This record gives sequence, structure tokens and C-alpha cells, in this order.
Amino acid sequence: MNMALSPANEVSETEFFRRDVIAGLRKEQKTLPCKYLYDKEGSRIFEQICELSDYYLTRTEAGIFRDHLPHMAKLIGPDSVIIEPGAGNCEKVEPLLQALEEPRAYIPMDISPEILLAARTRIRRQLPDLKVEAHVGDFTAPEAWQGVSRQSPGGRRVIFFPGSTIGNFDPEAARQLLADFAAHLSTKDGILIGTDLVKDTVVLERAYNDSEHVTANFNKNLLTRINSELGGDFDLDAFAHRSFYHALKQRVEMHLVSLKPQRVHIAGECFDFAEGETIHTENSHKYTLEGFAEMLREAGFTLVHQWTDGGGLYAIHYAEIR
Repeated sequence: MNMALSPANEVSETEFFRRDVIAGLRKEQKTLPCKYLYDKEGSRIFEQICELSDYYLTRTEAGIFRDHLPHMAKLIGPDSVIIEPGAGNCEKVEPLLQALEEPRAYIPMDISPEILLAARTRIRRQLPDLKVEAHVGDFTAPEAWQGVSRQSPGGRRVIFFPGSTIGNFDPEAARQLLADFAAHLSTKDGILIGTDLVKDTVVLERAYNDSEHVTANFNKNLLTRINSELGGDFDLDAFAHRSFYHALKQRVEMHLVSLKPQRVHIAGECFDFAEGETIHTENSHKYTLEGFAEMLREAGFTLVHQWTDGGGLYAIHYAEIR
């Protein structure tokens, strides 16, 4: 198995992190980009979140894949190339790769070279004949797609985007991301994507406010990362995790709340917090089946099929460029 790993520029990544943090904390409503939640430690904590009883998303999505993989594989067809932006540890794609008829290649993309490299042995063991080309970078940046060929002989290219990651983007940004994905594809190529669905507020808020405080640790780990990588002096005990469902915007918002007036220093700059002031760290938008089908259409895709669980909690959509 080939694993071509595009080089990572660690200095550049640290500088991007610094710029994004400084820019976000200068805003009237302080923010931090949610992509920085998923460093090595953040990814480890998120795996713990996925095991929580109230966090239905991961196991519900896995159940849909388990029940409908043959149908998905038939729609994708033989000799396919699977591209996974934000692949992480690549575990979610393995059942799909195994169900496909002689897939040609798998192209994972992630900001963490360590995570991509760790996936090598596991994928080699499962599919020794599969070509794997790993690309290190932020999939929302055009340069991350350099070297990811738009054309491939044989079957179709399919972007695999599970985990309701699209929900972390505001609606306009989500539309643009889908349009960008479409721009990397050709006629008959497709996208297989997961979304969380609109549902009862209690169910949603339980998923993001667990009694074991694992989600709180996940949220606060971003402050730990800033302290470690950017020389910050956040007092983690002076911030609390808060998440809630915003019904009008159809999203769960995740914040870090300052518990007292305080000043924080980061990379030579200082930021003042009032008691009760928040840092907005993540959104998780929820969709209806009809609403997401329309979003796909606006981005240039034609919906082929949607699968849901019996409770209507979650959906996986397959669409193609026509």
C-alpha cells in the first residue's frame, strides 16, 4: 500500500493558530474556531464523548451505515476513489471501503499528520491492496486540495463527509463548502454526507451537557492548547462550559463562560473578560431532510438517496454531480 503524505509546515500551522485565536478574541463576541478543538488530546476526549449514552450522534450514524452499507456501495459502484476531508483516525470509512467493489484509492485529508500516519497500519491490515494517498492540511483551504486529482480512470470519485461535520459551519459557510466540494468533482462523482436532524430540545441539550463533564473537558482543552502552544495564561478553573439549543437558528451553541472579571495574556497580547462573558467555540447546526436536500441542490448536487434511523434522529445523504 502506498501512502503519500504531503508535507506539513508546522511553523505555518502555529502561526495560523495564533492569528485565528487573536482575531477571534478581539471580536465583540469572542470566538475561537472549532477546528482547533481537535488536536491530539481534543480528539482523544471526543472519542470519550462518542461513548456517552446521551451522545446519540456517533452510534446512530454507525447504525445507519451498518444497516445500509450494501445499498450505499451499490450506488457508488466499483473502482471508486473515496476522498475524506477531516478524516481523523479514518475509522469511520473502513466499513465503507470494505463494502465497496474493488475501490481504486482512498484519500484522507486532515490537519494532523500523526493521526493520518497512525491509520496506515490499520488500513494496510484491512485492505492491503488499496492505494492510500494522505494529504495533511485544512480541507477548507484551497491549497490542501493540491495534488488531489480531479480526474481518475475507472469509477466515480466520492467525497465521504460523515459525523455531521457540516453542522459546524454556519449555513452560508456550509453552502460554500458544499459548492467547493462540488468544484473538486466531475459529472457522476458524488458525496456521502451525514447530518444531525432537528429534534426535541431536551434530547439535543443532553447530548452536549453530559453529567460526567467530558464535553466540558473537551471544550476547555482548547484553552489548554492555547496556553501550551501560544504561551497563554488561561485559568481553566475560571471558565465554565455551557451549551444550549438555539431553536430559531436550529443549532446547538457551545461556549466557555468567564466566571469572574479577569485578564488573559496570549502571545504578547492581553484580553479582558467581564464576569459572564463568553467565548463562542462551536456550533452544531441541525437540518431537516428537505432543507438539506435543497442545500445540496444549491451547491450543484442532485440528491440520489437519504437514509435515516428509526427514530428520525440522524440522516446520511448521497448525492451526485449530474
